[in-house]
Order: sequence, then structure tokens, then C-alpha cells
Amino acid sequence: MSEAAPVVTAHRKGFPIKPGSVGIPIPGVEVKIVDDDGQEAPTGEVGELLVRGDNVTPGYYQNEEESHRVLKDSWLFTGDMARVDNDGYVYIVDRKKDLIIRGGFNVYPRDVEEILNAHEQVFEGSVVGVPDERMGEELVACVVKKPGSQVTEAELIRYCQDHLAKNKTPRRVVFLEALPRNGVGKILKTHLRKIAVEIEIS
Repeated sequence: MSEAAPVVTAHRKGFPIKPGSVGIPIPGVEVKIVDDDGQEAPTGEVGELLVRGDNVTPGYYQNEEESHRVLKDSWLFTGDMARVDNDGYVYIVDRKKDLIIRGGFNVYPRDVEEILNAHEQVFEGSVVGVPDERMGEELVACVVKKPGSQVTEAELIRYCQDHLAKNKTPRRVVFLEALPRNGVGKILKTHLRKIAVEIEIS
């Protein structure tokens, strides 16, 4: 991340590589996981990833408001939801701003996206939350089919039901020609939310 010039964790020679992990903090960098109240979370629990070290920026240029928002007591609030295991390995779960709260339960879009993207007829998919009067938020999957695919919305919902807990299953699926991306290839979820909001949830 650019605010940490730019590395926080890495896999190192002589240390085991754990699948799904982004490694351990580099020398001189501290990490911790905090809950919504800013209290340090127990080992293995998901919360926001905070980092501290000489490589972390002292603030944003000519933007004191944002600097005060993300930097507190020299800790950088990364906006990443993560967990740390007993050996200090960091696992990124999702972006905090992408977290969906459905019926009081936290749903991390990445969990659903990994299942969708494993479907043989799906080229790529992304999941967003949209406001819902009854559930607070509902899940909408935005999917790009593979060429020649005839997969339907109902089929993909059933597929998710077979592989995910009920509260993580998308309520709707919208098919797109391509997912919107920025200049560096990152999926623009703000655009997808605008598209998803127009989909009638039933």
C-alpha cells in the first residue's frame, strides 16, 4: 500500500508459506487487528488491520482531515479486514468498505466471489451489497459469463446455496459484458452498486 512505502508483510526465505496468507510483517513493522470499538481482537478473529512502522506515512499532503481519520497514535488504519494466526501470519479477508451486513450478519464479498469464480461457466464475478428494508442489505452478484455459456441466474443461485451458508447466498444475479475497472485494473464496486441498486430485489 502506498501509505506504507509500499510493503507491510511478505513471505520470507526460511519461513513456511501458508496458503491464503500475505506473509508476516517485515522487520520494523508492527501489525494488530482491532474490532469496531478500536479494541485489539483475539488471535484468529477478523477485524481491521492496523500497521505501524517507520515506513508508514506521517499523513496525506495538504489533507489533515483524512490524515486524522486514518492515522491515530502512529497506527495506520488500513481499511482492510484481516486476521492474524498464532504464528503472526496475516490473512486479508476483504476491504472494510465492501463488508455487507445482511440480517445482522457480516458477509465478506470475497467469500462469495471465490465460490462464483470457481463455477465452470463463470469468467469472473463480483458481489456487492444494496440497501434492503427487511434485511438491511442484500447481496447482488455481478457476473461475466464465459463465451458460449448459457448459465442462468437461478442456476448460479442454486450453486451458491450448495456451497455457502444461506445468509451468504446472493439474492439476485446480474449478467454484464465486463466488470468496470479503473486504470490499474481494480474492479470499481461503486459502479457495480449503482447497477445493482436498479435491480428489483424480490
